Amino acid sequence: MHADIAKVLIDEGQIQVRVRELGAQISADYRDADNLLLVGVLKGCAMFMMDLVRNIDIPLSFDFIAVASYGESTESSGVVRMLKDLDVDMAGRHVLIVEDIIDSGLTLAYLRSQMQRRGPASLRICTLLNKPERRTADVPVDYLGFDIPNEFVVGYGLDYAERYRNLPYIGVLRPEVYTL
Repeated sequence: MHADIAKVLIDEGQIQVRVRELGAQISADYRDADNLLLVGVLKGCAMFMMDLVRNIDIPLSFDFIAVASYGESTESSGVVRMLKDLDVDMAGRHVLIVEDIIDSGLTLAYLRSQMQRRGPASLRICTLLNKPERRTADVPVDYLGFDIPNEFVVGYGLDYAERYRNLPYIGVLRPEVYTL
């Protein structure tokens, strides 16, 4: 375990089991959809999304968007900035937004409303982590990895100041690391 981690919340094995289960469920739900598009929210979703894609056994394509609402803070600013938009047209496609974590839900609510305007055939949300007690925006979650407590977590793509993304587990960051 990394020295900056107070405890491992979800280990690598638990993550992989749940990702396989999510992949199987998504495969079943979209079995008859011939135009599934997964939209990953960078950068945090990268590891989760690639593992998820490898566990979906139907034809699909994927693209990425990048937004910013945290910067180097542990709290969302509530202001969402689009840093990278999609390279493909999503009109008429079945779209699954893939997110690493839903905290307040403000960023995802913004993205969802923006994507609805683009005319997808359907729009669903898949997130690895969910902090229900932090939610301030109502966002429907169709595929959920894990509900977690209100602790600051890193690893498996999640970061603090661009660090810790490469940890193979979800860990709680020691408060002294981000309260200096």
